[in-house]
Amino acid sequence: MFDLAILGGTLVTPTQTQKANLYARGGRIAAITADVLEEGALETIDATGLFVYPGFIDTHVHSRDGGATHKEDFLHSTTAAACGGITTICEMPNAIPAVIDAEAFAAQKANLCAKAVTDFALWGLCIGGRNNDKLVELAGCGVGAFKFFWGYAINKTTYGLVYNYDPADTNMIPPMDDGEVFSIFQAVAKTGKPIAIHAENANLIRELTDHCVVGDYKNEYEALLHCRPALAEVLVVQTAIEYSKATGVHLHILHISAKETVGLLREAKKAGVNVTGETCPHYLCITADDYGRIGNMIKCYPPVRYQADQDALWAGIADGTLSLVCSDHAPHTEKEKNDSLFKIPSGMCSTESMAPLMIDAVNAGKLDKNRLAAILSQEPAKLFGLYPRKGSLQVGTDADITIVDFEKAKTIRAADLHSISKVTAYDGVTVKGLPVYTILRGQVIAKEGEPVTGKPTGQFVEG
Repeated sequence: MFDLAILGGTLVTPTQTQKANLYARGGRIAAITADVLEEGALETIDATGLFVYPGFIDTHVHSRDGGATHKEDFLHSTTAAACGGITTICEMPNAIPAVIDAEAFAAQKANLCAKAVTDFALWGLCIGGRNNDKLVELAGCGVGAFKFFWGYAINKTTYGLVYNYDPADTNMIPPMDDGEVFSIFQAVAKTGKPIAIHAENANLIRELTDHCVVGDYKNEYEALLHCRPALAEVLVVQTAIEYSKATGVHLHILHISAKETVGLLREAKKAGVNVTGETCPHYLCITADDYGRIGNMIKCYPPVRYQADQDALWAGIADGTLSLVCSDHAPHTEKEKNDSLFKIPSGMCSTESMAPLMIDAVNAGKLDKNRLAAILSQEPAKLFGLYPRKGSLQVGTDADITIVDFEKAKTIRAADLHSISKVTAYDGVTVKGLPVYTILRGQVIAKEGEPVTGKPTGQFVEG
């Protein structure tokens, strides 16, 4: 007897689309066949007219647990992810305590395990000379990749990010110079893991912000874009590519927002540099022109830019320059978002809406069904060293499955989000195409956008 049978569906991978039945037993895919097997199953899903994907993966999630659980916690973030069709998330390391060494890793893993609705992996945080010598040990613990917030100051006590650095504050680790950053690349290269960078040039941003007069622009958002131009992203990416060439480390560029960066990445990949890149739904689905409609909820770093940037990002997804799409789920309270754009924090709730927005994009002709499997399943799993256990439909791999109905429509409502925070840029947006089943290791954890009740069964997965 199988645990689960998914009958009559169309299985989709990056390279293949086929009608087949899928059977799971003991948390693994046990059979994929055109036949209906006589052995039967404890649970059967009729997937006629539906599309069966490898479980979607979100590689870029800030669950705020620990440190800021009034905004979000891991139970809520993974519940939201599951309701949005995600089976595995990769949790960012800038929590309290930050994941900077083996001890902090163990504490965060233990903290999250009891709350996980989806499976999860962990990022490690790079803080230069303070933990370069600890990265190999961290990799051995199971960290899948390392993140470096290029250009940001860091709080000495919490290792949290400082967005507005004051040189007079003695409790801050100043933004690192190019030599210190190069040492980080060298240290990560020794681990065999990727280094992912938040690419914004803090010196340029600070100079432009210090001399900005908001009234010189048509609105406050245009002033913000002036202070965080594409050049701020480009300068860091150019340097990072050269550091990758020099050290051989796998460079991953986070949340790409600018058309110029897409071009840089494309040329680097052609030249054989070990570099990949991602973007997020907010860069693919909204532009600066939407500020009047969305208001402060649009703010994220790097900022949402112009239509030409969005067009270049979609072209990068189409030709493989951009490997994956992730949410950069970064919740804040509504009160925190109610002030000047220059004062409020950046980020929004997005792990629950990511897959619906990308499925809607398939219906809009911006990508095809197979490419969807690449950017939400296969490539995220490969980045984090989880493939083929995750991100594939193969006999013997984890039975993580997202079943999609491309005809089902829904209007996203902030009030319906399963996160603690309800801050979103998509309130009132109607999408066509939705995840209707989220299946983790052969068990349904969400159905029709709602969690299936029961004890969280997510597990840590080693990268």
